[in-house]
Amino acid sequence: MDDTEIRPARDRGAANWRRYVPWQGRATRVDKALLGAILGVVAIGLVLRPLKPFLLASHPVVLAFVTGDLTAIGAAAAFARIGEGPLWLVVLAGAVGMMKFDWLTWWAGRQWGAGIIRMFTTSERAQRFALRARDLNPWIVRGAVVVAMLPGVPTAVVYAMAGWARMRLSLFLLLDLVSTVLMTGLIAGLGYRLGQDAVDVVLLVDRYASVVSLTLLGLTAAVPLVKRWWRKRSGGEGRS
Repeated sequence: MDDTEIRPARDRGAANWRRYVPWQGRATRVDKALLGAILGVVAIGLVLRPLKPFLLASHPVVLAFVTGDLTAIGAAAAFARIGEGPLWLVVLAGAVGMMKFDWLTWWAGRQWGAGIIRMFTTSERAQRFALRARDLNPWIVRGAVVVAMLPGVPTAVVYAMAGWARMRLSLFLLLDLVSTVLMTGLIAGLGYRLGQDAVDVVLLVDRYASVVSLTLLGLTAAVPLVKRWWRKRSGGEGRS
């Protein structure tokens, strides 16, 4: 096989690979470091997922700080209602836990623009909105950051859009803090109001933590296998 045959195959391989990375051209050290940091955060989340049921009853404030998990924030507030720690610490731990890695997403938007947005979402509507980030009124982008924590809002896309629109990091962190404090306060308020009832549910989860964790691990391993089996079956039926 001569070079003229090898080169097109190599070019096709490079083109296919570029579809899965957010940068254009050759990756720089910054590109690699930033992508590595984002993947590291994702890996930490996957490792902590099966441990959440064990920490929910014993260390809910720590869990809220480490993961920013809404369930942990609500559980910690419920424990605060029965005298297990101050409520302000729950709100602080939850807010920090929710926003501590958001600057990475902002930086990714500033570094890669549309490339990282295409990786974050397949929604054409979200992509079109994000692609207009530089032309939007700055107040619209700021408002989007404040409401980014609401259910249904593509949070990562909004943060990347803010970076792409060249929002200052200091302003982004301030708006992000407002957003996370509002959401944390809402969840903590609900947990504090429920009090002992919520604590009883948490303790029930703690009692069956091993079963819950093993179930989560089993589902994490089984879902990709089921999807692969279904694709093979669908492909076989299509050929037949």
